[in-house]
Amino acid sequence: MAQTQSGAEGLQSLPALLQRNATKFGNSPAYREKEFGIWQCWSWAEAEKEIEALALGFINLGVNEGDFIAIIGRNRPYLYWAIVAAQSVGAVPVPLYQDANAEEMAYVLGHCGARFVVVADQEQADKVIEVQDQLHQFEHMIYLDPRGMRKYDHHQLHEYSHVQNQGRAAYDEWISDLQDRRAKLTYDSTCVMLYTSGTTGKPKGVVLSNRNIIESAKNASEFDKLGVDDEILAYLPMAWVGDFIFSIGQAYWTGFCVNCPESADTMMTDLREIGPTYYFAPPRVFETQLTNVMIRMEDAGAFKRKMFKHYMAHAKKVGPDILDGKPVGFADRLKYALGNVLVYGPLKDTLGFGKVRVGYTAGEAIGPEIFEFYRSLGINLKQLYGQTEATVFITVQPDGEVRADTVGVPAPDVEIKIADNGEIFYRSPGTFVEYYKNPESTASTKDPEGWVATGDAGFFEEGSGHLRIIDRAKDVGKMADGRMFAPKYVENKLKFYPDILEAVLFGNGKDRCTAFINIDLTAVGNWAERNNIAYASYQELAGHPRVLETIQEHVEAVNKSVAEDPMLSGCQVHRFVVLHKELDADDGEMTRTRKVRRIIVADKFKDIIDAMYGGAAEISTTTEVTYEDGRKGSISATLDIRDAAIMPITGKMAAE
Repeated sequence: MAQTQSGAEGLQSLPALLQRNATKFGNSPAYREKEFGIWQCWSWAEAEKEIEALALGFINLGVNEGDFIAIIGRNRPYLYWAIVAAQSVGAVPVPLYQDANAEEMAYVLGHCGARFVVVADQEQADKVIEVQDQLHQFEHMIYLDPRGMRKYDHHQLHEYSHVQNQGRAAYDEWISDLQDRRAKLTYDSTCVMLYTSGTTGKPKGVVLSNRNIIESAKNASEFDKLGVDDEILAYLPMAWVGDFIFSIGQAYWTGFCVNCPESADTMMTDLREIGPTYYFAPPRVFETQLTNVMIRMEDAGAFKRKMFKHYMAHAKKVGPDILDGKPVGFADRLKYALGNVLVYGPLKDTLGFGKVRVGYTAGEAIGPEIFEFYRSLGINLKQLYGQTEATVFITVQPDGEVRADTVGVPAPDVEIKIADNGEIFYRSPGTFVEYYKNPESTASTKDPEGWVATGDAGFFEEGSGHLRIIDRAKDVGKMADGRMFAPKYVENKLKFYPDILEAVLFGNGKDRCTAFINIDLTAVGNWAERNNIAYASYQELAGHPRVLETIQEHVEAVNKSVAEDPMLSGCQVHRFVVLHKELDADDGEMTRTRKVRRIIVADKFKDIIDAMYGGAAEISTTTEVTYEDGRKGSISATLDIRDAAIMPITGKMAAE
């Protein structure tokens, strides 16, 4: 039904939606960007002209239908325009992670065979130039920021604004070609190719069609009642499917405004200035913001701290019920209203969440305590479960049915089934077309009937119909005694503590669990300053006796919590190490979306794992690291291996 309707309207591509928006919402703001401290704004009519000029410039430069155009840089209107301009000429946009190193870029550019690359600045241009001898199809690069580019060889290098100007100059020559190419686009045309994060191997190119993007954007926008007056802040990596669906798919379907911050450093300031009504962030962002709030409260005066704790305790008790429209007594509502004036309102404004009507988190499980903190403030934060291959949406949480321990019900037009081994399968209008040049992986992931294997294990709750995710199916295992091993469950509990940034649990096939822990340098560094503890490096602070004691307290508190779940009580942490370095994407230990590459971490730190299971009290180790300029080096350390207290099982099984 939905497909036919979109087709009948002629809205079978993003360029078609752009034409509609330029007519229907012509003077409404489409894009804003902060530059030199000032917000610049483009209406939908102005954005359409900018995109048209670039599309004509692409044709003038020799872009053919079916060509791949890579786009590399931070969130800027010009790069979003490049994506839609590429689609307008029948090419396929391929956004890349801007913090990827040259070798990672070489793989993606070579795999898709990009003839053209659009980059933000000199830094990104240098990465491509470094590996261009490996890229046999590469022909032209377009750069946005001209700073530092004057003395480069410009035979294959073109300034973005010049390409647009050449497009405008050649308007009469190429406009009919552009119109013909736009008219050829259908629901089945490729809209974008996005590469997976590659947790277990090389990234795969996920081909998404116009049908995938438009139907998913339409369904999700209608589900959350999004409209032209909504505002979002575009700050997540452009290569990530979440940013693509929110900042392009839904923006083009509803006509709302996409706001781009000046830089990563000014993001929080820009967030406060914009006050988005629709906001998405992975759990790490919410965790960091909560850590910063707690740090500031530690530095506040005694009266402010006492008032904050008093009203937050009340918010935790009644805030989520008020948000969900459940009955709450008059006195409690009155006290909450007072708390909103004194604490919750100012705090939400400080965080930039004062106007948020719908907020989402996904990508990883969020700690229940963190989730409840934001909802208790009156922020309508919800969880969704999705994948690149699903064009994001698999499940969503309806208003009034939001819980920390589930990911909601199937999203509109999505079907879900659970296999006998607990693995989750889905099919929907958002189901991806294929993995590019990888028919074997396509066939093993998507069956002929369109069912996609998620690789996650979960189950539907009886009664509520909500889906609960246990863990990645490949990560769920068994302890030596047969008890379930689900590392994410424990890791997320550990990461609730502001001074724990990352945790990696081991124990599959073993008689007990052990863990690696990374401290959060911001939170622990602030604690060190308040306590007059001097330190010269992350390594020194991570090994400080008082830091280790604090982390041990957290581990044992988590063990107590885990002991309350009979099914997962075997996942208590027996021994742990606070690592001497942060896990880093540049060192291959994490993906660019900050997901731990477990196999690589286990292999790289095998000596530490062996020492933990061997009963040693400490381990001397040397680890290779990559510096910001790409140079390799190594760091050595002697790490304490600490034993944590194991708690007796306190759940129903223990009582039985």
